[in-house]
Amino acid sequence: MVRDASPDAVWVGIDVGTQGVRALAVTADGLVVGRGSAPLTGRRDGVRHEQDPADWWVAVTGAVRAAVSGLSPPAVRGLAVCSTSGTVLLADPDGEPLTAGIMYDDGRAPDEAHRAQRAGAELWDRIGLRIQPSWALAKALWLVESRPGELGRARITHQADLVVTRLVGRPVGTDASHALKTGYDLESESWPHEVHQRLGLPESLFPAVARPGTVLGTVSAEAAGRTGLAAGTPVVAGMTDGCAGQLGSGALRVGRWNSVLGTTLVLKGVADAPVRDPAGVMYNHRAPGGAWLPGGASSVGAGVLAGTADLARLDELAARYEPSGGLAYPLVSRGERFPFLAPRAEGFLLGAPADEADRHAALLQGVALTERLALAYVRRLGALVEGPLTFTGGAARSAYWCQLRADVLGRPARIPEHAGADLGMAVLAAYGTRGPGDTRSAADVAEAMVRVRTVLEPRPGGRDRFAEPYRRLLDELERRGWLPTEIADHAREHG
Repeated sequence: MVRDASPDAVWVGIDVGTQGVRALAVTADGLVVGRGSAPLTGRRDGVRHEQDPADWWVAVTGAVRAAVSGLSPPAVRGLAVCSTSGTVLLADPDGEPLTAGIMYDDGRAPDEAHRAQRAGAELWDRIGLRIQPSWALAKALWLVESRPGELGRARITHQADLVVTRLVGRPVGTDASHALKTGYDLESESWPHEVHQRLGLPESLFPAVARPGTVLGTVSAEAAGRTGLAAGTPVVAGMTDGCAGQLGSGALRVGRWNSVLGTTLVLKGVADAPVRDPAGVMYNHRAPGGAWLPGGASSVGAGVLAGTADLARLDELAARYEPSGGLAYPLVSRGERFPFLAPRAEGFLLGAPADEADRHAALLQGVALTERLALAYVRRLGALVEGPLTFTGGAARSAYWCQLRADVLGRPARIPEHAGADLGMAVLAAYGTRGPGDTRSAADVAEAMVRVRTVLEPRPGGRDRFAEPYRRLLDELERRGWLPTEIADHAREHG
């Protein structure tokens, strides 16, 4: 859809996801002037999940061509690409794939993750990382060891790197955000080659790294012909999809937090220094301009509502049950990752909800109560939380659920008109292509480009109304041995 075919300046954001690619063309004041999408499919076999890297480029060209189809090519001043965090492949020195793309949720490398964690335990503890099977370092180690004959010419390549290589016409390395889950040290801005040596991984395997927002190159003539972009358009180093979503929320000032409620709940904030978490359930990305982006991902979320019919009707009826007669901890799948680590945790619904609407209310409230615990946890770690929260994700379409969350949290909330990783990459592209003398920060650029649709204030008495269910949830999580007592006590006193 194109609202204005002739803007003076436009930036394009590209989001390479699991099920498809989205591209968005946006003006400096946040007007969406073009958008496009293209589907992706993959192969699943047990814990394995792969995609063909060639399909990523085909989908990108289709999505971008649709997004810019009504624009004059010179109007596009820059673009940036994000992709799923932890998705990785091996490529040759020219950027041609040697393997399939091993997706972010592929679970083939638990042994490699354990070895990588052990090999760099001292470093990972210092910089606040815990290598997991879904991380790119574990999967890259599996790939290398499964193809030892190609080790001398292989290069670790993240999903976005492949796309940028095609756009520019040559390999240009990676960005620090995608490199994080490959073990990149954001504090020293270097690869920990001493750890890699213990794992038998040569330095040549690891790409050069640039800060997000750095211009990596320009669109080649061949890529211009396939995408509809002008040759010479700057291509800016991107970020992972989660970080891109935070940029797209506009929450980039220190102390601001973005709560992304989709299938699961993700909380991301901004700090002026890394937020240290001894438990390892939070870790830090680096924001454009140098601030830090602490965050964590819970396993509760709107996924528990999958398949539920007529959600709008249930939302309306759920308003009668505040609080619900049931107490829910609505895990989407087994195991919790944030705000505590409990691999064996399981969702539960206690009590006896009066009817379907009351049960629905318990699920909505359970997510909001977990969100309240998550904010208490980040405060316990010393993170600043101030100003309104920003609500994004699919659940932001539910006006009732958003108001309920503001009430339970006792905080105002902003809901953007359009928020997504594609918008975040357009913001980053605009930041990375600022002209000489333009001293705007990434936060300045984001606030100009992210339009706020709704501002919610918590209703009087809302937080107190849910104080007793919140206490009961903390008690139950602690009783089951999942929530450490010191965290529960802090949440009772300060949450």
